[in-house]
Amino acid sequence: MGRVTERRRVVRVRGGAVNTRPDTLVAEEPLEIRLNGRPIAITMRTPGDDFALAVGFLVSEGVLAAASDVRNVVYCAGATADGSNTYNVVDVQLAPGVAVPDITLERNVYTTSSCGLCGKASLDAVRTTARFPIADNPPLRLTPELLAALPERLRAAQRVFDRTGGLHAAALFSEDGELLDVREDVGRHNAVDKLVGLALREGRLPLERAVLLVSGRASFELAQKAVMAGVPVLAAVSAPSSLAVDLALESGLTLVGFLRGQDMNVYAGEHRIALGAPAPKAEAEPEATPEAAPEAAPEAEAEPEAAG
Repeated sequence: MGRVTERRRVVRVRGGAVNTRPDTLVAEEPLEIRLNGRPIAITMRTPGDDFALAVGFLVSEGVLAAASDVRNVVYCAGATADGSNTYNVVDVQLAPGVAVPDITLERNVYTTSSCGLCGKASLDAVRTTARFPIADNPPLRLTPELLAALPERLRAAQRVFDRTGGLHAAALFSEDGELLDVREDVGRHNAVDKLVGLALREGRLPLERAVLLVSGRASFELAQKAVMAGVPVLAAVSAPSSLAVDLALESGLTLVGFLRGQDMNVYAGEHRIALGAPAPKAEAEPEATPEAAPEAAPEAEAEPEAAG
């Protein structure tokens, strides 16, 4: 639609020099998602792949599991008072026979980090609505070297980020490290929804042999979306949240954080990563150093008292 980026005037200061020039910014607009004509969510997103975003969102809500669940996806004409089409309202129409769920409660429970409900309720909501249990048949095994190569491949595929510097990205990789798909958006959760929505529309769910990589932190919401799509491995270049780790441990998801260069932290599901044997001696030696320090501390503290 030509709305992914926009040009704006900017005053640039570089090394004391000041000039005025146009700058390319990523577009951000609201998208209202409707289900059979009923508004259910509004998200701020980068326009593009809107149908996939809406469908992927409904996968994460436990509403959709297959392409056959969807009869049609349309932009809603007359979304404004003057009857014009803003292309900011999408209606997902379910196929005949597919029940229209009451998802208001589920959304309040587990799709927003600010909902104020407890972590247990969030975990329970995913457990009761997940359609694709994470399984290893046959077992998925990844090398650290393969994982370490993925962020650079994702970065090379971020075309709009190169022009704006203002987008998150999410990508699906095969177990051999092949880039299957990549999407960008101002919201990392939207980028994941776009990936999942496209996969559903192409009949590729569950994504049981895929690795999902996100260009930021791994929140509970992103872990939830991975689980709902049947993804066995979620990797992030930044940190996970505590609730994301809890969900990964409970669901069997492999969760990798701080994936930078050859370094990474594996928070759950390490059985899918071919890690070498740990070196306990190297890790134990630094721990012995602070234990010896308290023995000398009383003498050091006693000297000022004797001087008085």
